[in-house]
Amino acid sequence: MRIVLALWLRNIKLFVRNRVQLVLILVMPFFYLYLLSTIFKSAYISNSVNYVLAGIVIIVVFQTSLNIATSTIEDIVSGYMKEVLVSPVKRIQIAAGQILSSTTVATIQGMLILIVGYFIGLKYTSILTPIAVMASMIFVGLVFSSFGLFLAASVKSSQTFQIISMAVTTPITFLCGVYVPLSLLPNGLQYIALINPMTYAAAFFRTLTLEKMSLPADELIAEQLAFKVSGFVITPQISFVIILIFGTLFLILSSAAFTKVDFSMMNRSRGHKDIFQQ
Repeated sequence: MRIVLALWLRNIKLFVRNRVQLVLILVMPFFYLYLLSTIFKSAYISNSVNYVLAGIVIIVVFQTSLNIATSTIEDIVSGYMKEVLVSPVKRIQIAAGQILSSTTVATIQGMLILIVGYFIGLKYTSILTPIAVMASMIFVGLVFSSFGLFLAASVKSSQTFQIISMAVTTPITFLCGVYVPLSLLPNGLQYIALINPMTYAAAFFRTLTLEKMSLPADELIAEQLAFKVSGFVITPQISFVIILIFGTLFLILSSAAFTKVDFSMMNRSRGHKDIFQQ
């Protein structure tokens, strides 16, 4: 447990010391909020500002959670990870420390945006809602931190990681209904969006944040918080189950991959060269 806490504390300190990042966390989401709210009005979304804000929060949690992959690659390339492995530490403890720290940072970022969002109109009628919202951010953070760690443990070089990361995260980000309403996408892309786990994470989080869990299915579908596929309605509750299954799968896969990966296969000098070439 001490090892897990030490790795967790190290990454939290790195986050807190990056003041530029802290400022951008609070500025950029509201730039996107202003930009996207008019787009979602055209999709007949009620209260489009809060709808977009909830989507931005969960995409920030997603993107921050995936940063575990980048930080893990950097630790490997710099030699830090090899130094940790020299000590009598189980790899599963290192994986746990990486995942928990990434989840914590992602949740903090999401909470900061929501706090500012409170002053622009995001209100809750129940005191239990903010608790549930924070719990869902932790949940989504754990899911995609596990996914990110799996990506990091599956590559052989930093250059390969950059390519794979872009190829995987770009469609996940833009085909989940956060930046563009799914109803405005071409039919083919709408079907692809339905196999995107972030689509369900965003739908569930938005429903929870906007306190619309009790709405009938027809209204949820109209607000793009539920999805009808061949007569079957994927409600926010089913979306939660889908994300739970996805997260459990990648938690197992990431732990297995990280405990077996040979870090010596990633050449240190080549890694630095790849980074400078990016």
